[in-house]
Amino acid sequence: MTAELGEQVTDAELVAEYQRNPELFTAVHDRYFRDIYLYVAGRLDTQVAEDITAETFLLAFDRRDRFDPERGGLRPWLFGFATNLVARHRRKEARHYRALARLAPEPVVEGHENRVVTSVAAQRMQPHLAKALAALTSGERDVLLLVALAQLSYDEVAQALGISTGTVGSRLSRARTKIHTLIDKETVHD
Repeated sequence: MTAELGEQVTDAELVAEYQRNPELFTAVHDRYFRDIYLYVAGRLDTQVAEDITAETFLLAFDRRDRFDPERGGLRPWLFGFATNLVARHRRKEARHYRALARLAPEPVVEGHENRVVTSVAAQRMQPHLAKALAALTSGERDVLLLVALAQLSYDEVAQALGISTGTVGSRLSRARTKIHTLIDKETVHD
């Protein structure tokens, strides 16, 4: 979708257009599906990610008339829906991380030296990281994963979660400290 001058349509213009003509909401889907999917897939498994991503866009479509550009951008608005839907799966997510923490690393398949070293390090860290993520509060985990997986800015995370930018910073700082402490403690005791 392009403006009359052939330039890329801004989110504000896109919202104005799809609020007048709901069929144009597909442009929102096309523009942000990949970002939302990758964020949700990073939080949950890929099959659930497909469902939650689809539900995110369904909710956004159903609530398209409620979007207020004065309160923030379209991208954080969509990530807010996705994060809230992920929150519904929080118990499953925490169980998933606890299960990953209990997994023993798989044996390394021989190959190139760098690939082997990277694989061993990643396998060794996976249970520790999963256990550390499970130990975070839901707010800390949401902020950390929105920054790490969705690569949202502090302002975008604040908009997505309906919290202040300062709260984003403090939750992220606490999450990083907890992750660092727990991983250091776990790796020292291996």
